[in-house]
Amino acid sequence: MDELDLIRTRAETVGFAPAEHLAPARERLLAAARGERRHRPRRWFWLAGASIGLAAAITAVVALTPADRVGVGAGVAHADPVKVLTAAADTALKEPAKPPRPDQFLYVKTEYAIPPNREVWLSVDGTRDSLIGSFKEGGCRNGKAPMYGTNDPRFEGKFEDCAPRRAYRTDLPTTADAMLAYLYDKEEDREGRAGYIGKAVYTLADEQALQPASYAALFAAAARVPGLTALDHVTDGAGRPGVGIEFPVSPGSDPKAKPIVLVFDATTYQFLGTTDSAVTVKTYVDEVGQRP
Repeated sequence: MDELDLIRTRAETVGFAPAEHLAPARERLLAAARGERRHRPRRWFWLAGASIGLAAAITAVVALTPADRVGVGAGVAHADPVKVLTAAADTALKEPAKPPRPDQFLYVKTEYAIPPNREVWLSVDGTRDSLIGSFKEGGCRNGKAPMYGTNDPRFEGKFEDCAPRRAYRTDLPTTADAMLAYLYDKEEDREGRAGYIGKAVYTLADEQALQPASYAALFAAAARVPGLTALDHVTDGAGRPGVGIEFPVSPGSDPKAKPIVLVFDATTYQFLGTTDSAVTVKTYVDEVGQRP
């Protein structure tokens, strides 16, 4: 908050003095300028001094007190969320493109602040059976996928209509404009939907694999979402330190809902996870159940 914000906040809280209250002070000031005898000079200057002192005191508090002690929020960063996300986009774009083979699997290990952790083996082209924890997910072949884990023996061994769910996404936009339109297309109302966009960004950055240009577009698009806050000194679900980008809770959400905070390495700006989770391994393997 700078001085103008401070004045604006102060004015919104107490309002401006009405003209009739300012008139006597104006008259005394003009009289003083004309050299006329001043009435109750000590009180006038004491009031002026008090006002100046109050403003100085507020400014001093804002300048010297940590942000979490003036109601701004714990760990509010000096970093600009736009700059952090733009740096994350630059980092993603520099990553070498390593397209996997269609018959491989994307292996992701996610650690949580509160265990258990999570491991997934997701079919790169979506045609092979994936494994999510201990549950199989049928690959989609010729528009049909086997049904697993339905807890209903009548469906075991049967097939359902499907479309391949590819873990390696080559169909996503590669520019910020197109990616932002893609993200918002999932939400008709753009106003106050930053929280939904944050979850969509997390979903794509977490257990899916994108081309470097799409990763860059994803973070560059996120940088254009209004209402974001940068948080210093946060940790991801594995305790790794970083800088956080907080997406506010959408209006109408459950009162207990918490904002999602994406965590990036404070030096390299690589995506680490959230304050509740951490992507600690993400690579390609040849078989379901194989670990690097």
